[in-house]
Amino acid sequence: MQRLFIALCGLFASAGLYAQDQVLPKGMAPHEHALVRDYRDSRSGSARGITTPPAFDVRTMAEWEEIQSLVIAWEGYDGILKQIVRHAKEECEVIIVCSDPNDVTGYLMNSQFGGPLNNMNNVTLLQANANSVWMRDYGAECVYQNEVDSLFLLDWIYNRPRPADDLVPEAVGNYKGIEVFSATNAPYDLVHTGGNFMSDGFGTAFSSALVYDENGSAGQFNQTVKSPAQVDQLMEDWMGIEVGRYVVMPTLPYDDIHHIDMHMKLLDEETLLVGEFPVGVSDGPQLESNLTNVVAGYDSKFGTPYELVRIPMVPSTGGSYPPQGSYRTFANNVFVNKTVLVPTYREEYDTTGLRILRESLPGYNVVGIDCDNSGMNIIAASGAIHCITKGIGVADPLLISHQRLDDTVDDVNPYAVEAYIRHKSGIASAQLFWTADTASGFNSVPMTDVGSNNWSGEIPAQAAGSSVYYYIHAEANSGKEQVRPLVAPDGWWKFRVLDISTGIVGAVAPSIAQIYPNPANSLVVVQLDVFGQDPVRVSFIDAQGREVLRLHDRALPSDGRLFADVSSLAAGTYSVVATSSSGRHVQRLNVY
Repeated sequence: MQRLFIALCGLFASAGLYAQDQVLPKGMAPHEHALVRDYRDSRSGSARGITTPPAFDVRTMAEWEEIQSLVIAWEGYDGILKQIVRHAKEECEVIIVCSDPNDVTGYLMNSQFGGPLNNMNNVTLLQANANSVWMRDYGAECVYQNEVDSLFLLDWIYNRPRPADDLVPEAVGNYKGIEVFSATNAPYDLVHTGGNFMSDGFGTAFSSALVYDENGSAGQFNQTVKSPAQVDQLMEDWMGIEVGRYVVMPTLPYDDIHHIDMHMKLLDEETLLVGEFPVGVSDGPQLESNLTNVVAGYDSKFGTPYELVRIPMVPSTGGSYPPQGSYRTFANNVFVNKTVLVPTYREEYDTTGLRILRESLPGYNVVGIDCDNSGMNIIAASGAIHCITKGIGVADPLLISHQRLDDTVDDVNPYAVEAYIRHKSGIASAQLFWTADTASGFNSVPMTDVGSNNWSGEIPAQAAGSSVYYYIHAEANSGKEQVRPLVAPDGWWKFRVLDISTGIVGAVAPSIAQIYPNPANSLVVVQLDVFGQDPVRVSFIDAQGREVLRLHDRALPSDGRLFADVSSLAAGTYSVVATSSSGRHVQRLNVY
């Protein structure tokens, strides 16, 4: 085995020379195809870590949970990595896998890309080799024994012939003192990639069908051929993803790498952030078909349909989308405790993308990092911020899960708040904080242990027209404290008490709440506030009364948000008209 690994290193000498001149892409570099067989065969005999599935129940961590470290590899796009370090180190330890710590330190403290870091606190330089920057794909996943007990790392077979990348999970595990499970040996071998996996933290996960393809008869890296059902079973055995709760979607025709983090992200247990193309363009039709099937075929862990938050996909400067343009996406962001790091592209689109994320994640520090400039154009390599980072969960998570309350017309009865709360030492107490005015502070209500790790409390009834903001705080017997949302009290859940005469069901005319930016010359968001279940047509009408753009003509997405690219429209004032069988509403938009 040692001779074979040395031989592989010789084969990869050419890869190292290649990387000096050009950073390895997220997909396969042309010269790498010839290396696949030797790499695959080297993995068949490796016995690093624990090579049989856990003998206990495991839970895979969700990305919005508390992390102790964020891991990156210093292998290209140094200016982007420097900005990640600058912001992430304020939230947790940043582990930089690098071959030359002095070189990395010098770059972090030079004048480029925002100037020197204020200090090197919370920065760990882990001297180890890596082939590429794509830490998300080869870094280890985090799983917990019995939901909140011991933390383990899980290493899949990496689907690139890059032996140094493949050793990184072991190096990180050794440094952190965390045991590594290794799904590399038959019959438990599993080929997978971190960019094609997202978990809700409670036994549900999402991937594209790439995971079936690469473990099937056409796979290049798998040791044994497996059916989709066998892959599903391995996901349950290794990661606690329940059979029947692994949502595997058809791949998109123009996404060459077929990683779902290029177009979607879980924001919480019941909310999917989804990239949206103009109607009928690029991967839009297949993406919409996938989403229709997800919403129709799967409920969230709470037994309710998934909420969809739409966020625009960004075209090239010439207006092209894939396959003619790069896959510019805001969904490729990463949670770093209370901060969300987001790829940005051009200001006229970034303003909208960042605003949607801030509205969807109140209280979070949402930071944009340019991934599309001439010096650091990482998006042209089919990746962005999520693709080059990997979080490591805390050793003792205090887990809080809650289904946020919906708007209501009830202004008489208190509003019951229930939460699943768990820590390995047990929960000493839990409190519910609420207010109808965040400027005046929050009221506190004790929550009651109702059994099976569930806690309950009540918010007093509020008058019609009120908005109610709330969050949950818990303390473990060990003394550890946690809140959910993680950013509380700066962030919170919110629901409205509606006037019963307004109603929240039945046939209602559509209402355009706002159009932004206005005036505009590129991307605009048409936000509908009140709408029923009827199909809604949204059209742009010019001064002569002609329909110049039909934006939408079907049922609205759950967030009521639509996107329009008005760059092709002549300058002037347009009427944006929303019409359904129940009525119509008009707002003006100025295009310049």
